[in-house]
Amino acid sequence: MQFLLDYVLTYQVFLLIFVIILLRSSIKFVPQNRAFLIERFGKYQSTKEAGLNFIMPFIDRVASDRSLKEQAVDVPEQSAITKDNISLSVDGVLYFRVLDPYKATYGVDNYVFAVTQLAQTTMRSELGKMELDKTFEERDLLNTNIVSAINQASGPWGIQVLRYEIKDIVPPNSVMEAMEAQMKAERVKRAQILESEGDRQAAINRAEGEKAAVVLAAEADKSEQILRAEGEAQAIIAVAQAQAEALTKVGKAANTEEGQKAVELDLATKAIEAKRAIADESSVVLLPDGATEPGSIVAQAMTIIQRLNATQKQG
Repeated sequence: MQFLLDYVLTYQVFLLIFVIILLRSSIKFVPQNRAFLIERFGKYQSTKEAGLNFIMPFIDRVASDRSLKEQAVDVPEQSAITKDNISLSVDGVLYFRVLDPYKATYGVDNYVFAVTQLAQTTMRSELGKMELDKTFEERDLLNTNIVSAINQASGPWGIQVLRYEIKDIVPPNSVMEAMEAQMKAERVKRAQILESEGDRQAAINRAEGEKAAVVLAAEADKSEQILRAEGEAQAIIAVAQAQAEALTKVGKAANTEEGQKAVELDLATKAIEAKRAIADESSVVLLPDGATEPGSIVAQAMTIIQRLNATQKQG
């Protein structure tokens, strides 16, 4: 009886162990961003994604474990010849990820090696289409062309190339020396151009300054002449106004009896001075009768003044 109990107990223990092993073999926890490819009797059965999954124990097996994350692979340095027959040493970094785990497993033996080799051959092909100067100036375009070409070829492998970055492009030493000489000549050229532009701008500034000085001087002279002319005109106007006022006052005074006597006295005085001037010019002076009357003296004075003026004009 005791033997039977021991047998049953041992059987239950073995059964429990078998169930645990069976469950452990049938339950698969797939990590995030990974995929398990399940084979049954050596043939592809299904693809298990992240989470809890079940398989048939002892029949199914995990054939491949593929990462779905973006991967970075260093592309080894290699030689390439440009369109203008310059040999370059180029290396880069390739970024890709697995889109279809089935194709990445059964479409190619080693997809990492395959896509790396494809990147190398594509890079050599793209560099052969460009000249040396363009490889430095249009590196982004070169990277884009390489990515496009790789994606067209890697489609059956279930691989998507996200980007390709060229790390370094090294030309031969002779080309490096020629490029340095060219850059030095270019820098000298730019310096000379900048210097000549500076001299030109300085000359323009000096010319503009001289022009502005001449214009300002002309404007000042013009203003001075205008002011002088205005001053002279105002002076003439003032003198004319003074003379006009004087004549007006004289005319008003002459209309009176006292004014008439003053005029006659002034004319007599001027007649006497005229006779004296004639006497200085000639030793003989003829005086008509009645020369002592004021009216006669005035008439004679007027006649003498007219003759004196005629004599001066003839002389």
